[in-house]
Amino acid sequence: MIKAIIIDDEPLARMIVQGYLANEEDIEVVAECGDGFEGAKAIQQYRPDLVFLDIQMPKLTGFEMLEILDELPHIVFTTAFEEFAIKAFEKSAVDYLLKPIPEDRFKLAIQKFRNAYGTSQSNKAIKNLQEEVEEEVLERIVVKNGTQIKLIPVQQVIYLEAYDDYVKIHTKEGMFLKNKTMSSFEKQLDPKQFVRVHRSFIIKVDQLAKIEPMEKESYRGILLNGDKVNISKSGYARLKQTIGL
Repeated sequence: MIKAIIIDDEPLARMIVQGYLANEEDIEVVAECGDGFEGAKAIQQYRPDLVFLDIQMPKLTGFEMLEILDELPHIVFTTAFEEFAIKAFEKSAVDYLLKPIPEDRFKLAIQKFRNAYGTSQSNKAIKNLQEEVEEEVLERIVVKNGTQIKLIPVQQVIYLEAYDDYVKIHTKEGMFLKNKTMSSFEKQLDPKQFVRVHRSFIIKVDQLAKIEPMEKESYRGILLNGDKVNISKSGYARLKQTIGL
C-alpha cells in the first residue's frame, strides 16, 4: 500500500482530499493533520510515500514545515493562492492543486505521482523549490532546537554567520543553526534591514554600533552586543548605500 498524509488547516479541504483518495484502492491515508507541527511529527512517524500539503497554514506554513524535515516524501501542494510560483511547483514537486480542487484535476495529480513513484525525488529538488518560491520578505526563521521547533522573528536576529553547510543565527536569545545558504537568506531578508557585509556575515543594520577600518580596504563592524564581524570592500559599499552614507 502507498502511505499518504493530508496536511491542511481546513477540515473541509482534508475531507475532500480524503474522499478523492477513497477511490484509490492502493493508497492508504495514515494521518490527517491540521497544522505544520502535527504534519512534521506525522511524517517522521509514518514515513509516507505521498503528502498532500497546504501552503498557507497558521503556526507553521507548508514551506516552513519542509525545512525542518530530514527526509522528504513526494509532495503534492494544495493552495488557494494563485500568486505562488506555479512553474517552480511543476519543476520540483509532483504537482500543485489549486483550491477548490476538481476531481479530474486531482486524478491527474495521482497519475503524475504514480509515474514518479519508485523513482527518487531528491531532497535537493525540494530545497531548490523552497528557495525558488520563497520570494516574499522573510518574517520569521524556523529552526530545530533538539527535538523542539522554534520560530524566530527576524526582528530578534542580530546577525547571520556562515558555518560550513549551515548558517549560525545570532539572536538576543542565543545562537541557532540552520541548514540553509547565506545566499538564500540574502535574497529573502528585507534589504532595508539586513545587509550582507561579507561572504560570511549578514548583519541587521540597527545592530551595528560602529565600523573600524582594517588593512587592505577591509573593515570590522562592532555590534551592539559586542560581537565583531568582518566587512569586505564590497560589503562596506552596500552598507553605506543602505544607511545613506
